[in-house]
Order: sequence, then C-alpha cells, then structure tokens
Amino acid sequence: MKIALNLLLLFLIFCMNSCSSDTKDAEEDNTSENQEIQEIQETTDGVASVTEVSVTGEEDLYSFNVTISSPDLGCQQYVDWWEVIDLDGNLLYRRIFTHSHVDEQPFTRLGDPFNISANEEVYIRAHMNTTSYGTNVFKGSVADGFSSSFLASDFALNLEEVEPLPGNCAF
Repeated sequence: MKIALNLLLLFLIFCMNSCSSDTKDAEEDNTSENQEIQEIQETTDGVASVTEVSVTGEEDLYSFNVTISSPDLGCQQYVDWWEVIDLDGNLLYRRIFTHSHVDEQPFTRLGDPFNISANEEVYIRAHMNTTSYGTNVFKGSVADGFSSSFLASDFALNLEEVEPLPGNCAF
C-alpha cells in the first residue's frame, strides 16, 4: 500500500513539473522533491532499512558488514540489532547495538564470524526498538552476493523474543 501511495505521489509530482514552462527548472524541482520525499519517508516510517551488505572470511566462518539507515532519535527510538536469518526464519546470527546512532546515518557495523556456508541463502534485516523489523532487507548468499529485497515485517516475528537480546540503551 505504501509503495502504491509513493508511486502515486511521484506521478503527481511528475505531472505538476511537466506543466512547467521551463523544462530545466522542472527537472531540478522534480529531483529536489524526490529527494525530499525519500528523506521524509525514511524518517517518518520509523523503521530501519538495510542498505548494503558485504562479507569477509572463509567457508563456515564469515563476518557480515551491514549498513543500516534508520530514524534514530536516541534511546527512545533506535536500531537495537541487525540479524542474519535463513529462508525458513531461523536465527543464524544477531549483532546487538547498545546505543543509538542519531548523528551517524547511515551507519555500518561488522558482526563476529559465525558458521554459515558460502551457498546458504539468507536474509539480513534490521530491528528498531519501537517499530520492530523493517521490510527493506538484503537477500542472497556469500557465493552469489547480496541484493536489496523486500520481506514482510511479520516474517519470523517470534525472533524478537530469542536471545541474544539487547540490554539497556546507553545513549
């Protein structure tokens, strides 16, 4: 539903800009408005998005380096972890955060090495302490690489109760 509304909004902006007598000004306005819409969406949705994933290591001992964009406000709203899960929703690894990243957006954090084969396909997703899991995730395998994907926020929702879980937020 949000995607459809965003597409409609972008279409309306495009139509309004097309009516402008100065094409160059319309293109500049459209670019500016699109950036504004994206920034507003990222901060008002209240969810975290995985924006990049890279992997280092060797077979059965890989470390994931995950970049997240999130509307952190401090301890009252922040990303409290990212995790790697298999396609069946089983937790393979979780990287806990003990503080917010208000002034560091997007931010990247490396996880510890964990046991995963190069061919195992997984999801990497982020979790906000207030709004649960974001739907912008990465999917793939070490062997084939990772790309942006969509995952329902309620997929394997039971993992919110599975250890390890964060303690108190420091700042």
